[in-house]
Amino acid sequence: MNTIVRDSNDIAAQMRPKTGLAHEVVHEDDPFEPHSVEVTLDRLVKVAVNKWDYPLSYLFQSLAGGAMVAFGVILAIAVSTGITTPGLANLVSGLVFGFSFVVILVSNSTLITSDMAAGFIALVRRKMSLSGYLGFITVGWIGNIIGALIFIGIIAAGPGPYATLPFLQRAHMLGIAKAGVGTESIFTLGIICTWFLQTALFLYCKARTDVGRMMLAYYGPLAFVAGMTEHCIANVGFIALPLLMQNKLAQALGGTLPADGPMRAITWGLGPTGFLRNELLSGAGNLVGGTVFMALVFLAIAKFRSRGAVKA
Repeated sequence: MNTIVRDSNDIAAQMRPKTGLAHEVVHEDDPFEPHSVEVTLDRLVKVAVNKWDYPLSYLFQSLAGGAMVAFGVILAIAVSTGITTPGLANLVSGLVFGFSFVVILVSNSTLITSDMAAGFIALVRRKMSLSGYLGFITVGWIGNIIGALIFIGIIAAGPGPYATLPFLQRAHMLGIAKAGVGTESIFTLGIICTWFLQTALFLYCKARTDVGRMMLAYYGPLAFVAGMTEHCIANVGFIALPLLMQNKLAQALGGTLPADGPMRAITWGLGPTGFLRNELLSGAGNLVGGTVFMALVFLAIAKFRSRGAVKA
């Protein structure tokens, strides 16, 4: 009799839906049901902690991730060259660039803007120290920059068709569009960029199937490129490539670049069209966008749902 009662209780327990946070029904055994917010945050924490457990491996993951972002940059410039309608050119660029983030996530490489958010969640949940978090994003940032510069440097050393005037002009115009805007614009567009991108990362970790993950990951870079926002690693490609090929453009235009306009010179420093200026401002905006507008929002969702569950 006791065995029958136990078996009946077990069956009833299996039939009841598993609940996670308050007012949210979570079927964790259903392969087609997305993970709960809480489970997704836990997954992001584990990703960040596991990466930083092996700093040297993480550096090489960052090098690979930076190069893969540059893959998207060169494709975006190539396919949009000759398209005179701005919105269409942005869309076409975003469509080919979108695969970069998918490749990074599937290959287990890493991108600093994703790590800013995932590491911040680990920091808030006390799975990573402040010094650990700062080291984590510093190594990731440096690795991504070096990886992107290596790929872009190879292209600039033997440009082939990329040294033709239409491509040089398109690349330079994109570089100026990134580096030549105002301080506030770079910073705020950096926020918007990672708001797009890290929402895609969160959804990637929320999905259960490989197809679902890839589709959701694809959305982020498509949105930030088509939306003309500022990404500190993508901008390494978009700004450094025309900078390295600037002499070729000047020769094609008659020997000098104009003092103003979309064909004016780009510099490496902190000037109005400086690479370093853009990198610092866009990186700061990316940090705010990924931590405040993505990580903190979903941490708050989880926190207040758990409070509701306790009260219930």
